[in-house]
Amino acid sequence: MNDRDRGGAFVPHDLKAPIRGAAAGPLAGLTAAVKDMYDIAGERTGAGSPDWLAHQSPATETASAVARILAAGAEVIGKTVCDEFFFSLAGINAHYGMPANPRAPGRLPGGSSSGSAAATAAGLCDFALGSDTGGSIRVPASFCGLFGLRPTHGRVDLSGAMAMAPSFDTAGWFARSATVLRTVGAVLLDPPAQRAAITRLLVATDGFAQADGDVAAHLRGFLDRASQRLPKGEDVIVSPSGFDRWREAFRMVQGYELWSIYGDWMTAKKPSLGPGVRERVAFAATVTAGDAEANRAVVAEARTRLRAMLPPGTVMALPTAPSIAPLADASAEALDRFRARAMALTCMAGLSGVPQVTLPVGTVTECPVGLSFIGWAAGDEALLDLAVSLALLCDAA
Repeated sequence: MNDRDRGGAFVPHDLKAPIRGAAAGPLAGLTAAVKDMYDIAGERTGAGSPDWLAHQSPATETASAVARILAAGAEVIGKTVCDEFFFSLAGINAHYGMPANPRAPGRLPGGSSSGSAAATAAGLCDFALGSDTGGSIRVPASFCGLFGLRPTHGRVDLSGAMAMAPSFDTAGWFARSATVLRTVGAVLLDPPAQRAAITRLLVATDGFAQADGDVAAHLRGFLDRASQRLPKGEDVIVSPSGFDRWREAFRMVQGYELWSIYGDWMTAKKPSLGPGVRERVAFAATVTAGDAEANRAVVAEARTRLRAMLPPGTVMALPTAPSIAPLADASAEALDRFRARAMALTCMAGLSGVPQVTLPVGTVTECPVGLSFIGWAAGDEALLDLAVSLALLCDAA
C-alpha cells in the first residue's frame, strides 16, 4: 500500500513490515498504529522532525505501551506522523505533510497525534497509540469522529516514549469502537483503579460557552437524548474567574519543561521547525525557572478546585473542541485563535491530571464533533464503561 492510499498518516521511515503480536490475548486479531514518539526496537524515533531523526540511533528496546499491546496480541502496522515535538493541535507537519482527515476532507485532522487519528478514522487500523499533553488525543478524536481517552496522569507507563512536558504528559489512544477503546485500556492502565458507579453529572456551562453555538447545541442535544443513561445534569461554572489564567499557567509550565528537555539540542543543532511550532518553541526558550515556579502555584490551585469538583462517582460533560475542524488552509491567525479556545477546554484535565474520554456524537455541517466526560482521578475504567454504554447513541447521533 503506497503512502497516498494510507492518507499520508505514516512516516517516511515507517516499519519495513508489520510487527506481529502474541498469538493470543485480549487484543488478538486487532491492528494498531503507533505515534512516532514511542520507541520500537530496531527503529529510529523521529518526534515529527527530520532533523531529530537524523541524529537518532535505532532504539534498543520497545516502549512499554507498545510492548504491552504486542504482548496482548495486537499487530503493529506502522509508525504515524505527528506534529514536531508534539507542539501543536493542528496536525500539519511542515516536513511530512498533513495526514488526510477522512471524516472531514479538506480540514485539519488535529494534532499532535494526527497520523494516529487519521489512520484509525480511515480504517487502516483498529486502534492507535498517541499521546496527550495539551489535547493531542482529544482534539484529533473530535475532528476525526473517534473515541479517545486521555488517561489519568501517570496511569500508563511512558517508559520508552519521548517526553514533552512531564507534568502533563500522558499516553492515549483512539478507536472507532468504544468496546475496543475499553479493551485497550484494560491492557495499558496500571493499578490502582478508583472504581465507583457514576451517580452525578456536572455540565460545564463555561466550557460550553467556549464552543460555537451550533456545536454547543448539538452536544447538549446529545446529552438530552442520553438522559436515561446518565444522572440528571447539573449546570456548574468550573472557573468563576475564567479560563485565561489557567490556560496561561499551563502554557508557561509546558513551555519551560519542553525547553528544559530539548533546548540544549535545539540551540546546538538549530533544527528546521515549521510555522506555529517555530514560534511556540521560541516562546518556550524565554520562560524562566521563576516564571515556571510562579505558574505552578496556579496549576496547584486549579488542580485542587477541579479534583474537589470530581470526587469518585462524579463526571463532568463539556465540548471536546470548540468547533469543527478548521479548514486545512486556515490562516496562522485563525489557528492561533482556535488554539486559545481549544486550550481553555483541554487545560482542565491537563492541570488536574484526571482522565477525559471523548465520544463522537455526530456531525455539524457534515463534520464530526466530540463530547467529553472528565472523571475522577484513576476513574478511567468508569469513563470507558460510560463510552460503551453511550456508543449506540453516538452511532445514531
